Amino acid sequence: MDYEVIIIGGGPAGIFAALTLADLGVKRVLLVEQGKDLPQRDHQNPEERLCGWGGAGAYSDGKLTISTEVGGVLTEFMEEKDLLQLLEVTDGIYADHGAPDRVFGEYTPQLEDLADRARLADLELIPDRIRHMGTDNCLSILGRFRESLAGRVDMATETTAQDLITEGGSIRGVKLSDGRTVSANFIVAAPGRSGARWMKEQADQLKLTTRATSVDIGVRVELPAPVLKEITDTTYESKLIYYSKTFDEKVRTFCMNPYGEVVTEENAGIITVNGHSYARKKSDNTNFAILVSSAFTEPFDDPIAYGRSVAQLANLLGGGVIVQRLGDLLAGRRSTAKRIARGLTRPTLPEATPGDLSFVFPYRHLLSIIEMLQALEKLAPGTCSRHTLLYGVEVKFYSNRIELSRDLETQVRNLFAIGDGAGITRGLLQASASGIIAARAIAGRITGN
Repeated sequence: MDYEVIIIGGGPAGIFAALTLADLGVKRVLLVEQGKDLPQRDHQNPEERLCGWGGAGAYSDGKLTISTEVGGVLTEFMEEKDLLQLLEVTDGIYADHGAPDRVFGEYTPQLEDLADRARLADLELIPDRIRHMGTDNCLSILGRFRESLAGRVDMATETTAQDLITEGGSIRGVKLSDGRTVSANFIVAAPGRSGARWMKEQADQLKLTTRATSVDIGVRVELPAPVLKEITDTTYESKLIYYSKTFDEKVRTFCMNPYGEVVTEENAGIITVNGHSYARKKSDNTNFAILVSSAFTEPFDDPIAYGRSVAQLANLLGGGVIVQRLGDLLAGRRSTAKRIARGLTRPTLPEATPGDLSFVFPYRHLLSIIEMLQALEKLAPGTCSRHTLLYGVEVKFYSNRIELSRDLETQVRNLFAIGDGAGITRGLLQASASGIIAARAIAGRITGN
Protein backbone atom coordinates (compact mmCIF):
# COMPACT_ATOMS: atom_id res chain seq x y z
CA MET A 1 0.00 0.00 0.00
CA ASP A 2 1.13 3.57 -0.75
CA TYR A 3 -0.16 4.74 2.64
CA GLU A 4 -1.40 3.27 5.84
CA VAL A 5 -4.17 5.89 6.12
CA ILE A 6 -5.59 8.47 3.71
CA ILE A 7 -7.70 11.29 5.16
CA ILE A 8 -10.02 13.08 2.73
CA GLY A 9 -10.69 16.61 3.92
CA GLY A 10 -8.56 19.15 5.77
CA GLY A 11 -11.22 20.59 8.06
CA PRO A 12 -11.41 20.12 11.86
CA ALA A 13 -12.44 16.44 11.62
CA GLY A 14 -9.62 15.58 9.23
CA ILE A 15 -7.04 17.64 11.11
CA PHE A 16 -7.82 15.97 14.44
CA ALA A 17 -7.80 12.52 12.83
CA ALA A 18 -4.35 13.25 11.40
CA LEU A 19 -3.06 14.74 14.65
CA THR A 20 -4.30 11.76 16.69
CA LEU A 21 -2.82 9.21 14.27
CA ALA A 22 0.54 11.00 14.37
CA ASP A 23 0.50 11.21 18.17
CA LEU A 24 -0.27 7.47 18.36
CA GLY A 25 2.72 6.66 16.16
CA VAL A 26 0.95 5.78 12.91
CA LYS A 27 3.27 6.37 9.94
CA ARG A 28 2.51 6.95 6.25
CA VAL A 29 -0.58 9.14 6.54
CA LEU A 30 -1.80 11.33 3.67
CA LEU A 31 -4.17 14.27 4.17
CA VAL A 32 -5.93 15.32 0.93
CA GLU A 33 -7.70 18.70 0.68
CA GLN A 34 -9.48 19.98 -2.44
CA GLY A 35 -9.01 23.65 -1.56
CA LYS A 36 -5.96 25.83 -1.15
CA ASP A 37 -3.35 25.51 1.56
CA LEU A 38 -3.88 27.68 4.65
CA PRO A 39 -1.41 30.49 3.76
CA GLN A 40 -2.94 30.83 0.28
CA ARG A 41 -6.61 31.06 1.32
CA ASP A 42 -8.30 34.43 0.75
CA HIS A 43 -10.96 35.23 3.34
CA GLN A 44 -12.31 38.02 1.11
CA ASN A 45 -13.31 35.44 -1.48
CA PRO A 46 -16.65 33.80 -0.59
CA GLU A 47 -15.66 30.69 -2.58
CA GLU A 48 -12.74 30.06 -0.22
CA ARG A 49 -14.57 30.51 3.08
CA LEU A 50 -15.88 26.93 3.10
CA CYS A 51 -13.12 25.11 1.27
CA GLY A 52 -9.37 24.84 1.90
CA TRP A 53 -6.95 23.70 4.60
CA GLY A 54 -8.77 24.28 7.88
CA GLY A 55 -12.21 23.79 6.31
CA ALA A 56 -15.18 26.07 6.96
CA GLY A 57 -13.87 26.54 10.51
CA ALA A 58 -10.94 28.63 9.29
CA TYR A 59 -13.21 31.61 8.62
CA SER A 60 -15.94 30.84 11.12
CA ASP A 61 -16.13 32.90 14.25
CA GLY A 62 -14.51 29.99 16.09
CA LYS A 63 -16.94 28.81 18.73
CA LEU A 64 -15.99 25.62 20.59
CA THR A 65 -19.25 24.43 22.15
CA ILE A 66 -18.49 22.10 25.06
CA SER A 67 -21.86 20.40 25.07
CA THR A 68 -23.23 16.96 24.26
CA GLU A 69 -26.62 18.45 23.28
CA VAL A 70 -25.63 20.69 20.39
CA GLY A 71 -23.13 20.50 17.57
CA GLY A 72 -23.69 16.88 16.61
CA VAL A 73 -25.13 13.48 17.46
CA LEU A 74 -22.07 11.71 18.86
CA THR A 75 -24.15 10.63 21.87
CA GLU A 76 -25.53 7.97 19.51
CA PHE A 77 -22.07 6.39 19.40
CA MET A 78 -20.90 6.69 23.00
CA GLU A 79 -22.17 7.34 26.51
CA GLU A 80 -22.88 10.98 27.30
CA LYS A 81 -20.33 11.12 30.14
CA ASP A 82 -17.65 9.65 27.86
CA LEU A 83 -18.48 12.14 25.12
CA LEU A 84 -18.31 15.05 27.53
CA GLN A 85 -14.89 13.86 28.66
CA LEU A 86 -13.76 13.59 25.02
CA LEU A 87 -15.05 17.09 24.27
CA GLU A 88 -13.08 18.42 27.24
CA VAL A 89 -9.94 16.72 25.90
CA THR A 90 -10.60 18.10 22.41
CA ASP A 91 -11.19 21.59 23.76
CA GLY A 92 -7.93 21.30 25.70
CA ILE A 93 -6.04 20.58 22.48
CA TYR A 94 -7.42 23.79 21.00
CA ALA A 95 -6.35 25.65 24.14
CA ASP A 96 -2.85 24.15 23.85
CA HIS A 97 -2.67 25.54 20.32
CA GLY A 98 -3.57 29.07 21.36
CA ALA A 99 -7.33 29.27 21.88
CA PRO A 100 -8.24 31.98 24.44
CA ASP A 101 -8.55 31.00 28.11
CA ARG A 102 -12.04 32.39 28.78
CA VAL A 103 -15.00 29.99 28.64
CA PHE A 104 -18.50 31.53 28.50
CA GLY A 105 -21.68 29.97 29.85
CA GLU A 106 -20.44 28.65 33.17
CA TYR A 107 -23.32 28.32 35.66
CA THR A 108 -24.29 31.60 37.35
CA PRO A 109 -27.51 32.87 38.95
CA GLN A 110 -27.83 35.19 35.94
CA LEU A 111 -27.85 32.19 33.60
CA GLU A 112 -30.55 30.45 35.63
CA ASP A 113 -32.64 33.63 35.62
CA LEU A 114 -32.23 33.91 31.85
CA ALA A 115 -33.38 30.31 31.39
CA ASP A 116 -36.46 30.98 33.54
CA ARG A 117 -37.37 34.08 31.54
CA ALA A 118 -36.89 32.16 28.30
CA ARG A 119 -39.48 29.59 29.44
CA LEU A 120 -41.97 32.40 30.11
CA ALA A 121 -41.43 33.50 26.49
CA ASP A 122 -42.15 29.96 25.21
CA LEU A 123 -38.45 29.39 24.50
CA GLU A 124 -36.03 26.77 25.74
CA LEU A 125 -32.49 27.89 26.54
CA ILE A 126 -29.98 25.08 26.00
CA PRO A 127 -27.13 25.61 28.48
CA ASP A 128 -23.67 25.13 27.08
CA ARG A 129 -20.14 26.31 27.67
CA ILE A 130 -18.38 28.07 24.81
CA ARG A 131 -14.76 28.94 24.19
CA HIS A 132 -14.80 31.72 21.62
CA MET A 133 -11.69 31.93 19.45
CA GLY A 134 -12.77 34.74 17.12
CA THR A 135 -12.46 34.78 13.35
CA ASP A 136 -9.17 36.69 13.53
CA ASN A 137 -7.67 34.05 15.87
CA CYS A 138 -8.82 30.97 13.94
CA LEU A 139 -6.14 31.24 11.27
CA SER A 140 -3.25 31.50 13.73
CA ILE A 141 -4.58 28.55 15.79
CA LEU A 142 -5.00 26.45 12.64
CA GLY A 143 -1.50 27.48 11.63
CA ARG A 144 -0.19 25.93 14.84
CA PHE A 145 -2.09 22.71 14.06
CA ARG A 146 -0.47 22.69 10.66
CA GLU A 147 2.96 23.12 12.25
CA SER A 148 2.17 20.19 14.58
CA LEU A 149 1.49 17.98 11.55
CA ALA A 150 4.43 19.14 9.44
CA GLY A 151 6.87 16.31 8.79
CA ARG A 152 4.60 13.72 10.38
CA VAL A 153 1.78 13.64 7.81
CA ASP A 154 1.96 14.11 4.04
CA MET A 155 -0.40 16.83 2.82
CA ALA A 156 -1.78 17.37 -0.68
CA THR A 157 -3.82 20.55 -1.21
CA GLU A 158 -5.77 21.63 -4.31
CA THR A 159 -6.26 17.91 -4.89
CA THR A 160 -9.76 16.45 -5.09
CA ALA A 161 -10.71 12.91 -4.17
CA GLN A 162 -12.83 11.75 -7.09
CA ASP A 163 -13.76 8.16 -6.27
CA LEU A 164 -13.25 5.65 -3.49
CA ILE A 165 -11.91 2.26 -4.56
CA THR A 166 -13.03 -0.96 -2.89
CA GLU A 167 -12.31 -4.64 -3.33
CA GLY A 168 -14.06 -7.55 -1.66
CA GLY A 169 -16.01 -5.30 0.69
CA SER A 170 -12.88 -3.46 1.94
CA ILE A 171 -11.47 -0.07 1.08
CA ARG A 172 -8.40 -0.13 -1.13
CA GLY A 173 -7.67 3.43 -2.15
CA VAL A 174 -8.82 6.62 -3.80
CA LYS A 175 -8.67 8.11 -7.28
CA LEU A 176 -7.41 11.71 -7.17
CA SER A 177 -7.99 14.65 -9.51
CA ASP A 178 -4.26 14.82 -10.38
CA GLY A 179 -4.56 11.44 -12.11
CA ARG A 180 -3.08 9.33 -9.35
CA THR A 181 -4.74 6.31 -7.81
CA VAL A 182 -3.38 6.04 -4.29
CA SER A 183 -3.79 2.87 -2.23
CA ALA A 184 -4.26 2.66 1.54
CA ASN A 185 -5.27 0.18 4.22
CA PHE A 186 -7.63 2.71 5.81
CA ILE A 187 -9.47 5.76 4.53
CA VAL A 188 -11.15 8.43 6.63
CA ALA A 189 -13.73 10.47 4.70
CA ALA A 190 -14.04 13.94 6.26
CA PRO A 191 -15.26 16.09 3.35
CA GLY A 192 -17.07 18.66 5.50
CA ARG A 193 -20.03 20.79 4.47
CA SER A 194 -18.56 21.67 1.07
CA GLY A 195 -18.15 17.96 0.30
CA ALA A 196 -21.64 16.90 1.37
CA ARG A 197 -22.82 16.20 -2.19
CA TRP A 198 -19.64 14.21 -2.98
CA MET A 199 -20.18 12.13 0.16
CA LYS A 200 -23.75 11.36 -0.91
CA GLU A 201 -22.58 10.31 -4.37
CA GLN A 202 -19.92 8.01 -2.92
CA ALA A 203 -22.39 6.51 -0.46
CA ASP A 204 -24.79 5.78 -3.34
CA GLN A 205 -22.05 4.18 -5.44
CA LEU A 206 -20.89 2.01 -2.54
CA LYS A 207 -24.51 1.18 -1.62
CA LEU A 208 -24.03 2.40 1.94
CA THR A 209 -27.15 2.65 4.07
CA THR A 210 -28.08 6.29 4.57
CA ARG A 211 -31.04 8.31 5.72
CA ALA A 212 -32.05 11.85 4.98
CA THR A 213 -31.48 14.40 7.72
CA SER A 214 -33.39 17.58 8.32
CA VAL A 215 -32.46 20.72 6.41
CA ASP A 216 -32.06 24.04 8.22
CA ILE A 217 -33.14 27.12 6.27
CA GLY A 218 -33.59 30.63 7.60
CA VAL A 219 -32.32 34.19 7.89
CA ARG A 220 -29.44 36.03 9.46
CA VAL A 221 -30.82 38.65 11.88
CA GLU A 222 -28.88 41.85 12.54
CA LEU A 223 -29.74 44.43 15.20
CA PRO A 224 -28.02 46.90 17.54
CA ALA A 225 -25.81 45.05 20.02
CA PRO A 226 -27.44 46.59 23.15
CA VAL A 227 -30.69 44.70 22.35
CA LEU A 228 -29.04 41.36 23.15
CA LYS A 229 -26.27 42.60 25.47
CA GLU A 230 -27.66 40.95 28.59
CA ILE A 231 -27.89 37.60 26.80
CA THR A 232 -24.49 37.78 25.10
CA ASP A 233 -22.76 38.97 28.28
CA THR A 234 -24.19 35.94 30.12
CA THR A 235 -23.83 33.17 27.53
CA TYR A 236 -22.02 34.78 24.57
CA GLU A 237 -24.12 32.59 22.28
CA SER A 238 -27.62 31.65 23.34
CA LYS A 239 -29.03 28.39 21.96
CA LEU A 240 -32.77 29.05 22.03
CA ILE A 241 -35.36 26.62 20.69
CA TYR A 242 -38.96 27.41 19.79
CA TYR A 243 -41.76 25.33 18.27
CA SER A 244 -43.98 27.40 15.99
CA LYS A 245 -47.62 27.67 16.96
CA THR A 246 -48.95 27.29 13.44
CA PHE A 247 -46.91 24.39 12.08
CA ASP A 248 -45.17 23.01 15.22
CA GLU A 249 -41.85 23.37 13.34
CA LYS A 250 -38.61 23.40 15.32
CA VAL A 251 -37.02 26.84 15.09
CA ARG A 252 -33.70 27.71 16.71
CA THR A 253 -31.14 30.45 17.06
CA PHE A 254 -27.69 29.62 15.77
CA CYS A 255 -24.23 31.21 15.57
CA MET A 256 -24.77 34.40 17.58
CA ASN A 257 -22.05 36.98 16.94
CA PRO A 258 -21.90 39.85 19.44
CA TYR A 259 -20.50 43.02 17.88
CA GLY A 260 -19.92 41.01 14.70
CA GLU A 261 -20.40 41.26 10.96
CA VAL A 262 -22.63 39.57 8.40
CA VAL A 263 -20.68 37.83 5.62
CA THR A 264 -21.38 35.81 2.49
CA GLU A 265 -20.27 32.29 1.57
CA GLU A 266 -20.25 30.54 -1.78
CA ASN A 267 -20.78 26.81 -2.18
CA ALA A 268 -20.86 25.34 -5.70
CA GLY A 269 -22.06 28.64 -7.15
CA ILE A 270 -24.71 29.31 -4.50
CA ILE A 271 -24.25 32.45 -2.38
CA THR A 272 -25.53 32.21 1.18
CA VAL A 273 -25.16 34.32 4.29
CA ASN A 274 -23.34 33.73 7.59
CA GLY A 275 -21.92 35.73 10.48
CA HIS A 276 -18.53 36.35 12.08
CA SER A 277 -17.29 37.99 15.25
CA TYR A 278 -13.74 38.92 16.02
CA ALA A 279 -11.56 38.93 19.09
CA ARG A 280 -10.03 42.35 18.40
CA LYS A 281 -12.50 44.13 16.10
CA LYS A 282 -16.08 45.11 16.96
CA SER A 283 -19.05 46.55 15.11
CA ASP A 284 -22.11 48.21 16.68
CA ASN A 285 -24.34 45.23 15.88
CA THR A 286 -25.02 41.66 16.93
CA ASN A 287 -26.10 39.09 14.36
CA PHE A 288 -27.47 35.58 14.64
CA ALA A 289 -29.33 33.03 12.54
CA ILE A 290 -32.91 31.87 12.92
CA LEU A 291 -33.17 28.46 11.30
CA VAL A 292 -36.26 26.36 10.62
CA SER A 293 -35.66 22.61 10.65
CA SER A 294 -37.64 20.55 8.17
CA ALA A 295 -37.55 16.77 7.87
CA PHE A 296 -38.75 14.95 4.76
CA THR A 297 -40.14 11.46 4.29
CA GLU A 298 -40.31 9.16 1.29
CA PRO A 299 -39.92 9.51 -1.60
CA PHE A 300 -37.77 12.64 -1.10
CA ASP A 301 -34.26 11.97 0.19
CA ASP A 302 -32.20 14.98 -0.92
CA PRO A 303 -32.49 17.82 1.63
CA ILE A 304 -29.32 19.37 0.19
CA ALA A 305 -31.08 19.92 -3.14
CA TYR A 306 -34.06 21.48 -1.36
CA GLY A 307 -31.86 23.92 0.55
CA ARG A 308 -29.97 24.82 -2.60
CA SER A 309 -33.20 25.53 -4.48
CA VAL A 310 -34.35 28.04 -1.85
CA ALA A 311 -30.94 29.75 -1.84
CA GLN A 312 -30.91 29.80 -5.66
CA LEU A 313 -34.22 31.66 -5.64
CA ALA A 314 -32.74 34.40 -3.43
CA ASN A 315 -29.72 34.59 -5.74
CA LEU A 316 -32.04 34.85 -8.76
CA LEU A 317 -34.12 37.68 -7.27
CA GLY A 318 -31.33 39.60 -5.55
CA GLY A 319 -28.21 38.70 -7.50
CA GLY A 320 -26.86 37.27 -4.25
CA VAL A 321 -27.98 37.92 -0.67
CA ILE A 322 -31.23 39.83 -0.03
CA VAL A 323 -31.66 42.15 2.97
CA GLN A 324 -35.03 43.39 4.28
CA ARG A 325 -36.14 45.44 7.27
CA LEU A 326 -38.48 43.49 9.52
CA GLY A 327 -40.94 46.39 9.42
CA ASP A 328 -41.09 46.20 5.64
CA LEU A 329 -41.60 42.44 5.70
CA LEU A 330 -44.50 42.73 8.15
CA ALA A 331 -46.01 45.58 6.09
CA GLY A 332 -45.91 43.44 2.94
CA ARG A 333 -43.51 45.61 0.97
CA ARG A 334 -39.95 45.24 -0.25
CA SER A 335 -37.13 47.18 1.34
CA THR A 336 -35.32 49.83 -0.63
CA ALA A 337 -31.88 51.34 -0.17
CA LYS A 338 -33.50 54.55 1.11
CA ARG A 339 -35.61 52.75 3.72
CA ILE A 340 -32.61 50.80 5.00
CA ALA A 341 -30.51 53.99 5.12
CA ARG A 342 -33.18 55.58 7.36
CA GLY A 343 -33.10 52.63 9.75
CA LEU A 344 -31.43 52.48 13.15
CA THR A 345 -29.54 49.29 12.26
CA ARG A 346 -26.63 50.02 9.94
CA PRO A 347 -25.96 46.93 7.79
CA THR A 348 -22.51 45.37 8.06
CA LEU A 349 -23.01 43.68 4.67
CA PRO A 350 -23.55 46.74 2.44
CA GLU A 351 -23.43 44.69 -0.78
CA ALA A 352 -26.65 42.83 0.14
CA THR A 353 -29.53 43.72 -2.19
CA PRO A 354 -32.62 45.34 -0.60
CA GLY A 355 -35.62 43.21 -1.48
CA ASP A 356 -38.56 41.13 -0.29
CA LEU A 357 -37.87 37.79 1.38
CA SER A 358 -41.53 36.79 1.14
CA PHE A 359 -40.81 35.95 -2.53
CA VAL A 360 -38.09 33.53 -1.40
CA PHE A 361 -39.29 31.53 1.60
CA PRO A 362 -42.13 29.02 1.69
CA TYR A 363 -45.02 30.34 3.76
CA ARG A 364 -44.49 27.89 6.63
CA HIS A 365 -40.82 28.89 6.94
CA LEU A 366 -41.52 32.62 6.85
CA LEU A 367 -44.32 32.41 9.40
CA SER A 368 -42.20 30.26 11.73
CA ILE A 369 -39.37 32.81 11.56
CA ILE A 370 -41.75 35.67 12.39
CA GLU A 371 -43.21 33.73 15.33
CA MET A 372 -39.68 33.09 16.64
CA LEU A 373 -38.85 36.79 16.45
CA GLN A 374 -42.06 37.60 18.36
CA ALA A 375 -41.09 35.11 21.09
CA LEU A 376 -37.59 36.63 21.29
CA GLU A 377 -39.16 40.07 21.70
CA LYS A 378 -40.54 38.93 25.08
CA LEU A 379 -37.06 37.87 26.21
CA ALA A 380 -35.11 40.74 24.62
CA PRO A 381 -37.27 43.80 23.90
CA GLY A 382 -36.20 45.46 20.67
CA THR A 383 -35.68 42.24 18.73
CA CYS A 384 -38.90 42.83 16.79
CA SER A 385 -38.10 46.46 15.98
CA ARG A 386 -39.08 47.55 12.49
CA HIS A 387 -35.40 48.47 12.05
CA THR A 388 -34.17 44.88 12.58
CA LEU A 389 -32.53 43.57 9.42
CA LEU A 390 -33.11 40.12 7.93
CA TYR A 391 -30.64 38.66 5.43
CA GLY A 392 -31.44 35.64 3.33
CA VAL A 393 -30.83 32.95 2.73
CA GLU A 394 -28.87 31.09 5.40
CA VAL A 395 -28.82 27.37 4.72
CA LYS A 396 -26.98 24.61 6.54
CA PHE A 397 -26.20 21.83 4.07
CA TYR A 398 -26.01 18.67 6.13
CA SER A 399 -25.07 15.36 4.57
CA ASN A 400 -27.39 12.41 4.61
CA ARG A 401 -26.64 10.35 7.70
CA ILE A 402 -24.44 7.37 6.89
CA GLU A 403 -24.91 4.21 8.93
CA LEU A 404 -21.81 3.89 11.10
CA SER A 405 -20.42 1.66 13.82
CA ARG A 406 -19.45 2.99 17.24
CA ASP A 407 -15.96 3.54 15.80
CA LEU A 408 -17.52 5.56 12.93
CA GLU A 409 -16.72 2.84 10.40
CA THR A 410 -19.01 2.43 7.39
CA GLN A 411 -20.33 -0.86 6.01
CA VAL A 412 -17.18 -0.98 3.86
CA ARG A 413 -14.35 -2.41 5.97
CA ASN A 414 -11.70 0.13 6.99
CA LEU A 415 -13.62 3.07 5.50
CA PHE A 416 -14.52 5.60 8.18
CA ALA A 417 -16.76 8.67 7.78
CA ILE A 418 -16.52 11.59 10.19
CA GLY A 419 -17.54 15.19 10.74
CA ASP A 420 -20.17 17.23 8.96
CA GLY A 421 -19.70 15.28 5.73
CA ALA A 422 -20.96 12.10 7.40
CA GLY A 423 -24.00 13.95 8.72
CA ILE A 424 -23.08 13.32 12.36
CA THR A 425 -21.68 16.71 13.46
CA ARG A 426 -22.63 20.36 13.05
CA GLY A 427 -19.98 22.22 14.98
CA LEU A 428 -16.24 22.61 15.39
CA LEU A 429 -15.79 20.66 18.60
CA GLN A 430 -17.86 17.58 17.86
CA ALA A 431 -16.39 17.44 14.34
CA SER A 432 -12.90 17.50 15.84
CA ALA A 433 -13.87 14.85 18.40
CA SER A 434 -15.18 12.56 15.64
CA GLY A 435 -11.72 12.64 14.09
CA ILE A 436 -10.22 11.46 17.38
CA ILE A 437 -12.73 8.58 17.66
CA ALA A 438 -11.94 7.23 14.19
CA ALA A 439 -8.19 7.72 14.54
CA ARG A 440 -8.06 5.87 17.85
CA ALA A 441 -9.92 2.93 16.33
CA ILE A 442 -7.58 2.82 13.31
CA ALA A 443 -4.45 3.11 15.42
CA GLY A 444 -5.71 0.27 17.64
CA ARG A 445 -6.08 -2.00 14.62
CA ILE A 446 -2.66 -1.11 13.26
CA THR A 447 -0.81 -1.57 16.53
CA GLY A 448 -3.03 -4.31 17.95
CA ASN A 449 -3.64 -2.28 21.14
